[in-house]
Amino acid sequence: MKPITLPPGQHLIRALPTEPDPPRVPPAEWELVLTVGGGRTRRWDWTQFCALPSEAISLDLHCVEGWSVLDTQWQAVSVHRLFCGIHTSLAHTVIGSYAGYRTNLPLEDLLEMPSWLAFSFGGQALSAEHGGPARLFVPHLYLWKSVKWVHTITLVAHDEPGTYERAGLHNYGDPWRQQRRHGD
Repeated sequence: MKPITLPPGQHLIRALPTEPDPPRVPPAEWELVLTVGGGRTRRWDWTQFCALPSEAISLDLHCVEGWSVLDTQWQAVSVHRLFCGIHTSLAHTVIGSYAGYRTNLPLEDLLEMPSWLAFSFGGQALSAEHGGPARLFVPHLYLWKSVKWVHTITLVAHDEPGTYERAGLHNYGDPWRQQRRHGD
């Protein structure tokens, strides 16, 4: 049994909370759009996305509200796979949600620190209450950076704070450094 290690200021909960009134995006209407600059885009509909090689992953998740849930089980596609063959000088991304919010991440965090797009949770199709049909996971950062109902990934030249960052959350959000709010 692995020892339980939580970031400072976090407490353990048993189950991942659900979103009470999530947007409902039918898989037949879902699309992921990757915009890489210069008008170049890659698109995946649900069938194309599910045909990508995926892997079973186990993640510890940490919320800015102070809770953590350990050993969550997902089936997911590596974000690195989506970027295969893309060469860019752009260093930042903006990730958009079907719910209308967005967040910012350095491209390096998506590609060099493992990140995934999950479509299954606990062996079942990912429900809307957990961010389905697909959600981003960037497990080394607070959970708000792991966009639910993911729709777009856009490469940009300069950092563009997202919805929650403009509302006062930390621009980066490392739970091990307790980067919860601006100034932390």
